[in-house]
Order: sequence, then C-alpha cells, then structure tokens
Amino acid sequence: MQWFNRQRYLIDFTLSSLQRRSGRNLTLFTVYSLVVFVLASVMFFSHAIRREASDMMRGAPEITVQRMVMGRHDLVPLSYLDAIGKIRGVRNAQGRLWGYFFDRSSFANYTLMVPTKGAKSHKVVQGETIIGEGVARMRGVREGGSLFLSSPTGKIFKFRIKKILPRSTALVSSDLVLISESDFRRFFVLADDVYTDLTLEVRNSREVETVVGKAAYRLHDARFITKADILRTYESIFSWREGIMLALLGTSLLAFAIFVFDKASGLSGEERREIGILKAVGWDTSDILGMKFWEGAMVSLFSFITGVIMAYGHVFFFDAGLLQPVLQGWAVLYPDFSLQPHLDGLQLATLTFFTVVPFTTATIVPIWRAAITDPEQVMR
Repeated sequence: MQWFNRQRYLIDFTLSSLQRRSGRNLTLFTVYSLVVFVLASVMFFSHAIRREASDMMRGAPEITVQRMVMGRHDLVPLSYLDAIGKIRGVRNAQGRLWGYFFDRSSFANYTLMVPTKGAKSHKVVQGETIIGEGVARMRGVREGGSLFLSSPTGKIFKFRIKKILPRSTALVSSDLVLISESDFRRFFVLADDVYTDLTLEVRNSREVETVVGKAAYRLHDARFITKADILRTYESIFSWREGIMLALLGTSLLAFAIFVFDKASGLSGEERREIGILKAVGWDTSDILGMKFWEGAMVSLFSFITGVIMAYGHVFFFDAGLLQPVLQGWAVLYPDFSLQPHLDGLQLATLTFFTVVPFTTATIVPIWRAAITDPEQVMR
C-alpha cells in the first residue's frame, strides 16, 4: 500500500506539472496523436483490405489453367478441358468466359463475364445482365432498367438489368458485368469451342500440386495458377502499396524522430530548476525519475489511444477517404464498400513498440542526468 500511495502522489504531482505547461504539452499531444493516427490508419486499412481479399478468395477455384502462346495469355480450346478433366483427384473442371471491355461513355474498364455453372444466384439468360455497384453508379442505372454496350465490332447490345450486386462484394465486383454465354460469344465474336481459361476443383487441397504436375505433363503450353499463388500476389501488392504509402508519409515519421531526439537531447531551463528545487526539498532521484516516467507515459499513452481511435473511425466508419486513392487500386471505377471493423493484436503491439516505447524512454535519459547532479549546481 505504501508503494501504491507513493505512485498515486507522484501521478498527482505529474498531472499538476502537465497543467502548468499546458500549451507545450498540448502541442506535444497533438503532434504525437497525428503521427499515431497516420501510421495506424495505414496499418488498419491495409490489414482490412487483406482480410477482405482473403475472404473473397475462399470461393475461388483451386487451380486456374491458362494457355500461353508466345508468352501471352491466349484462348483455351475445348480439347484442353477433355484432357485434364479426367485426372484423378479433380472433382470438377469447367471453362470460363471473361474479358475486359473499355466503355467510352464512362472512360472505365468493365469486366464482362459469364457466371459459372455453380453460381445459381447469378444465373442470367440471353438479354439479361447482373452488374456491380460501380458500373451502376457510373452509368446511372438501376435494377429493371437497361444497359447499352457497344461491342468491339461496333454493334450495340441492350441488356435488361436483372440485379445489382451488393455493396459488400464491391471489392471484387465493382466493375463486373455478368451476361449469358450466348451474349458473351456474340459480343466478342468467339467460336463455340474456346474459353478464356479453365478452372479445376480438387477433392483434397493437399493434392493441388500433384494435380498441377499431372496436368502440366499433358498440357505443355499451359500455365497453372493456384489459389495460394493468387493470395500471395494480393499480399505482395498490398504490402507494396502499404510501403509506398509509408514512404510518402516519411516526412511525418522524420518529424516524429526529430521530436523524440529533441526530447532526449536535454531539458529546458525551467525543468532543470524544477528538478533542482525538488532535490533541495528532499526528493530522491528515484522519485524524480518516477515522476518524469509517469509524465512521459501519460502523454504517450493518451496520444496513442487518441490516435488509434481516430484511425479506427477514419478507416472503418469514414471508409479511409484519405488513403483510398493510394491503397485501393482502380483508376476510374473506385468500389464503394465498407470494411469490416477488426483489430489485430500484433499490429497494435508493433505500433506501441515504435511509438510509445521510444518516447517514454527518451524522457528518462535527460531526467536521470539532471537528477544525479548536485541541486545547487542544477539551479545555478
């Protein structure tokens, strides 16, 4: 109880000391909170985007097969589907039809795709379409209306909008236009025996590499992309974008580093006189160190909590408006979606280690130097 009472008295004195220098400490609190806010916003947004991408990829095929001609992605003939569909371990094999289309009216790229056979909720018939929320927003259309597209050959196609995909899936469906197979082949003038690529579903996920090896033996000009490969690509892309963002924010980090260095380099004359007076009236060196430790801990802790709360609100309630253009992608069709709130303990621990610990430590070193000096010398 004596130790707790001692700490309580030290905290009491620390609070009054902070109040005496309110202007300086308010500036300190503001700068510190803004640095934490910026760093936490980047970390929260990039982590939430990774989680969204990972969740969306759960329904992706285990293996995607593409035909390569002179190093470029080419159409896959129907014979390839027959060649690999009977490999032991393959549960289902089907061809996919998808392609990119530049819309001159909105200056945006759309992804035209035929729904897979297993997607019953996205089934469309000839003359119908299901579109993403980004396409609906850019073209100003709604369910039950019409979507007009000019094909590469100049022919105008009219589609009745059966459904607009929900906002929750906008990360992967914002630019999506789903149409029937017959409409797709007529739109791009494709033969009936070719596909954009093939997808394979494997019974046992641990046998993916084995199936890839067997398929590669049969198809020498094919490229095989697994779900794990796609997830690694997403991870590298988001990590690269996060690094670019942090590099752009290097000025803030440099300002914080200079700020911490200034804190560690010495004390003001007023603070030195205060320490000398405390030593003269009987305070121990441990008491002064404890008081200054609580001062640094309070400032850093309240700044850290404020910065984290601001970053949390910015990312999960205001859709990270300051970071979207850098971290999100999409040149024109920015998806309109809300990230699911989530906090990662490791991220918070890392952020704490690189912000709270350096500042709190920096307050102790100059205080210790002044506290071990003779009071009369300090006051002089």
